[in-house]
Amino acid sequence: MLLQLTAKLARPYANYIYRSLRRGMLTAAADQEKILAELLKQGKKTQFGKDHAFRDVNNASEFARSVPIRDYEQLKPYIEAVKQGGENILWKGKPLYFAKTSGTTSGIKYIPISKDSISNHIHGARNALLCYIATTGQSAFTSGNMIFLSGSPELERVGGIPTGRLSGIVNHHVPAYLRSNQLPSFETNCIEDWEAKLDKIVEETLLKPMTLISGIPPWMQMYFDRLQAKTGKKIGDIFPRFNLMVHGGVNFSPYRQKLMESIGRSIDTIELYPASEGFFAFQDSQQEEGLLLNTNSGIFYEFIPVHEVFNENPTRLTIDQVSTDVQYAIVISSNAGLWGYLVGDTVKFTSTRPYRLLVTGRIKHFISAFGEHVIGEEVEKAMNSALAASGARITEFTVAPCIASGDGKSYHEWFIEFEKEPDHFDDFITSLDSSLRELNVYYDDLIAGNILDRLHITRIRKNGFIDYMRSAGKLGGQNKVPRLSNDRVLADALQPWQL
Repeated sequence: MLLQLTAKLARPYANYIYRSLRRGMLTAAADQEKILAELLKQGKKTQFGKDHAFRDVNNASEFARSVPIRDYEQLKPYIEAVKQGGENILWKGKPLYFAKTSGTTSGIKYIPISKDSISNHIHGARNALLCYIATTGQSAFTSGNMIFLSGSPELERVGGIPTGRLSGIVNHHVPAYLRSNQLPSFETNCIEDWEAKLDKIVEETLLKPMTLISGIPPWMQMYFDRLQAKTGKKIGDIFPRFNLMVHGGVNFSPYRQKLMESIGRSIDTIELYPASEGFFAFQDSQQEEGLLLNTNSGIFYEFIPVHEVFNENPTRLTIDQVSTDVQYAIVISSNAGLWGYLVGDTVKFTSTRPYRLLVTGRIKHFISAFGEHVIGEEVEKAMNSALAASGARITEFTVAPCIASGDGKSYHEWFIEFEKEPDHFDDFITSLDSSLRELNVYYDDLIAGNILDRLHITRIRKNGFIDYMRSAGKLGGQNKVPRLSNDRVLADALQPWQL
């Protein structure tokens, strides 16, 4: 009865929320000004605000002069003060939670979530689903079982503050009307060992009427592979009512073909852009490209042209100053107490009316060993082009530079796990290299100038990337393989799984 009631009420509620979001599309710039004003009003009372003279800051330009761009390591002294029991350090009072996440240079990061900011994390995914219902009229998925995979909802305490993975924290705030059809169970979500957890998820969901499955694409593919190994059936046959996939964390396009083949039919998908620092954007339309920026949810955004991101005084743009098809690093200030915080992602706007964007990579994930500055978006586009031309299918890939130590030329080395290898391997390499040359003029110049050899491919054996992630203690959850690196650390670590 509860499920029937949920499905019946979903459409009017979705239409109500969607109308509100449509109004917000028209007032985004003004809303951002109001958010900054409110952040500064509250921030004046904090240690951070006093240290940065917030009493004299009244607009975005003055804010940019007063508050330098910081990454986690540079903000860490304030975080440590909060962990030691300090109040009113970054935001009023103490955080409601710490979201614990791993960083490459900072080790474990503790990102504050305040009483004011928790709604941003909870409502982002909700609004994406409601927009889907409002724009497509499809609400049947609300009457079936849905997977909202999370990290363990069991929380520890750090400085007296409940602490855990963001997804585990949000699990505590799933609305009551969804809990009755949410899977996996709380007990299964508490399992720390990823493979044991995955086996239990398969067991719990196999005979259920699954309608929605969410997660990062590599995880969903692992789940599908186990279901198929157990039943010998396509996922769409196991779950006839499964018609909606929700994903985020990595670019979906390299995984789409294999996922849809595992399902056995095409289904609708919704992309999300969540992070421990905030829920930044979500797909609000099945027709329009890009994710709708969350402009009225307690976060003030600034954008730095990506080539300036490591400058001493980079250009800092507000949303009314951005342009489409330009690579930006995203910077946030929020009612969680993050100020001028460099998230680490790069984005590109597809539209400014409304503000929709694509996540294109990470500022530290690039190859520029030879001055080419190849980014994640470019290698993924090149891969998609080569796959479309060849009919090959892949499971996973990553790219690293290889610097010649003798008389040979240096090159980019692509580590690829093929689901189906191309019929003509040399043609595939040529197509992949040509596509990357078209996308990156600097790489093209290096090839044309005989400075770099064309790319080389090193094949990774079946399940090699999974085995590597397992060996590194990074299997499952929100962990993913970096798309590209400017060094050989990952490349060397993959050596045991090469063909």
